[in-house]
Amino acid sequence: MAQVNDPNKKSLDEINASVEVPGVYETAFLQKFLAYSGPGALVAVGYMDPGNWLTSLSGGSQYRFRLLSVLLLSILVAMFMQTLSIKLGVVARQDLAQAIAQRVPKVVRYGLWLINEVAMMATDMTGVVGTSIALKLLFGLPLIYGILLTILDVLVVLLFLRFGIRRIELIVLMAILTIGIIFSVEVFRAHPGWIEILNGLVPGSQILLDHQELVLSLSIIGATIMPHNVYLHSSLAQSRRYDYHDPKQVNEALRFAKWDSNVHLIAAFLINALLLILGGTLFFHKGAQLTAFRDVYDGLKSSTVVGSLSSSLMSTLFAFALLLTGMISSITSTLSGQIVMEGYLNIRLPLWERRLLTRFVTLIPILIIGFIVGFNEQTFEAMVVFAQIALSIALPVTLYPMVALTGNRKLMGSHVNSFWTMVLGYGLTTIIMILNIEFMFSV
Repeated sequence: MAQVNDPNKKSLDEINASVEVPGVYETAFLQKFLAYSGPGALVAVGYMDPGNWLTSLSGGSQYRFRLLSVLLLSILVAMFMQTLSIKLGVVARQDLAQAIAQRVPKVVRYGLWLINEVAMMATDMTGVVGTSIALKLLFGLPLIYGILLTILDVLVVLLFLRFGIRRIELIVLMAILTIGIIFSVEVFRAHPGWIEILNGLVPGSQILLDHQELVLSLSIIGATIMPHNVYLHSSLAQSRRYDYHDPKQVNEALRFAKWDSNVHLIAAFLINALLLILGGTLFFHKGAQLTAFRDVYDGLKSSTVVGSLSSSLMSTLFAFALLLTGMISSITSTLSGQIVMEGYLNIRLPLWERRLLTRFVTLIPILIIGFIVGFNEQTFEAMVVFAQIALSIALPVTLYPMVALTGNRKLMGSHVNSFWTMVLGYGLTTIIMILNIEFMFSV
């Protein structure tokens, strides 16, 4: 039976304060880092989902390594935003949805839930599409069956949550390492120009002068900061069990949570950079327009496209990495959907019902669209790009409140944002919103 109006409910209560960490007066740095490490991996997945793959590969194939600087700038902004999300969760002991919902009228709360629910669908769509396309590339499975199989993500979450959030964190971390190894092998096998790569990390004015390059840059930046990452991190930051009445312990929790976040976001940057380098090394000026995952899959095993570097093994590894990314991004977006629904609506349901409800809310529109377009692979991949429109709408109603809440002294106490943090937060949010709107009108 659903219950409403329960503002004191803990965020993701089945994992809240479930992971014990060393006390503040213990000195083992590595032990503490490992204890706090994990939430950052789940969040980092959102920065390397299938939507980011397409923009990175396309950027490399069209402009070689010039957009590496855009990737670097995007991840630095992401580090700042995720730090605010962590601070809200650790200090206020609320996720972003709960914190907003308790401070706005009911009609506004329902409106915000609806906007963010659409954004969750758009986010989840990239994982579902990536998984189903990977299954088609690897096994020839029709897209409709691949989409239906993503329901199993819910069962995986339920299974491993029975043993604690650490199991899911470990699975995601191993998947990230596997994906990183696969693309490292493919990039090193391609023998890229390392001096050109280093030069690509330096921003150039040409990005602003070339309209197509600017649009692609906007899509990279716009796809980086997504609402579900902010909601997710503000909740997962509360999964560690420590004495939050002890100011020293809270300070340490913040410090190690930021370490965890930044380390894994660097890993996300490296994987996206490897994808861009792969596109720039193998497909730049070779007549290959990378507009779909199949273009890359077919190109990697075609001697016409990549010459002597063609290999069926490399194309299979690419599809396998896509499968892993799609699966783990779907799992994390399912968790984010639960956070948004419970936080804004204060609904309490049995765990399995909550998971299935948030999953079906996403899958039903995808299936409807699929039947309309005949489950066409190219159309589904185009939907990944157009999903950014929904994210751009939800972005300001996610980031502006987060900056405001972390700047609320009554809520944050001594951890309230400084004046310059507020300026930077509002400034970056406004720029990101403008870039998303610009991208929306450019696609």
